[in-house]
Amino acid sequence: MNATELLRTTRAFRRRLDLTRPVDRAELLDCLDTAVHAPSGTNRQPWRFLVVQEPGTRQQIADYYRKGFAAYLSARTPRPDQLGDLASGRYLAEHLHEVPALVLACALGRPPATGSAPHLASFYGSIYPAVWNFLLALHDRGLGGTMTTAHLAYEREVAELLDIPFDEVTQVALLPVAHLRPGPPKQGARRRPAREVTAWERWGGA
Repeated sequence: MNATELLRTTRAFRRRLDLTRPVDRAELLDCLDTAVHAPSGTNRQPWRFLVVQEPGTRQQIADYYRKGFAAYLSARTPRPDQLGDLASGRYLAEHLHEVPALVLACALGRPPATGSAPHLASFYGSIYPAVWNFLLALHDRGLGGTMTTAHLAYEREVAELLDIPFDEVTQVALLPVAHLRPGPPKQGARRRPAREVTAWERWGGA
């Protein structure tokens, strides 16, 4: 794919994940090598990645994920146009333990205690570009995934399960990774055009 096609067709892949085909460690490392070329604040490269492929451990992570996802659903009333996405999310929650590789994206340190907008933006803004690079690299190789956060309601429990030092490392996303099953021809995701979400000079400026 050329760069524009890759950017416009990479999306949250859930239902198309092939739950029967293993993902090779070399392929994952190749995609992670692309991930770590992302920019970060002051080039501090705060990312660490943990890949989980052992079935029993995937099952335990999936159990926490499902509990977090259930709490998320119970706290919201979706709009009619969101029902398809929520059904896709439920599918992933039900089958997460079957996904051949779960990749945890982590940031060194903990979010600042002050919780100020600039500090939080700097903390998370220094790792999310690497997460997006990873998703782009996956798609370019016929793999797919999506960025999820439902398990973070049980971040400490997952940290204990995986020997992650909770006070020193923050989990920021869980990415289920698999080869993609055949799907419809590549096309851009449904999005509002830029002209509808862009202002000029002042907020709301035409």
